[in-house]
Amino acid sequence: MENRQSRTWPVFAPFEVVIHNKPQDCWVSLLGKVLDITPLIKEHENEQSIKPLIAMAGKDISHWFDNKTGEIRHYVHPETGANVPYCPYGPLPDVAETLPTPTWRPLSETPWWKNDKFQIGLLSQRIRPIRIINMLTLTEVTINVCFEDTFHRILERYLMYNSDARSYTWRYMNRNVDMTKTMNENGISDDRQHFAEIGLPQNFYIPSVFLYYNDDLKFAKEYENH
Repeated sequence: MENRQSRTWPVFAPFEVVIHNKPQDCWVSLLGKVLDITPLIKEHENEQSIKPLIAMAGKDISHWFDNKTGEIRHYVHPETGANVPYCPYGPLPDVAETLPTPTWRPLSETPWWKNDKFQIGLLSQRIRPIRIINMLTLTEVTINVCFEDTFHRILERYLMYNSDARSYTWRYMNRNVDMTKTMNENGISDDRQHFAEIGLPQNFYIPSVFLYYNDDLKFAKEYENH
């Protein structure tokens, strides 16, 4: 059986989560996790309890939860004095009634926010820019990547600008980039905070990597096959 704790999760940036903002494609982030709650929306469709989640689709809902316990936050109800769940936008699935009621029942299953089946990855701790310069075409693009991204993942993000990106050698400061490592692990530090401390714009300097085309005869082979 897979150990969920030791699993290597994909890392998503907030700008990747936010595009999944519809009932039929609904992601949220909470306490560093990214959840695809589309099945939960489907399960509770037409119920009042799902409306707060639809309203927060694509957003971070960590403020609903206690960072230490991972459970829904509670507060003292001003009228009853009872310690009740914090649901600022209305009731949620798997959350007990706000006030004592005959319909209250204890949960028989793991609540959705702790249910492994909804987790699809982790939320990036930090986003940083990188400039990629193609030395064959002399074109360059600046893209935002996750701090945790290896260069293999950065290459995947860059494919939308250059579908042949795998046919290039990636270099930084006259040395080949280790594609299995992150920017930091390749010695490409993030100095934005330092720039801010000395009064410079954070984007004063964006690290650049240079792509050199490998003549792998790919196109010649494709021509021969035709």
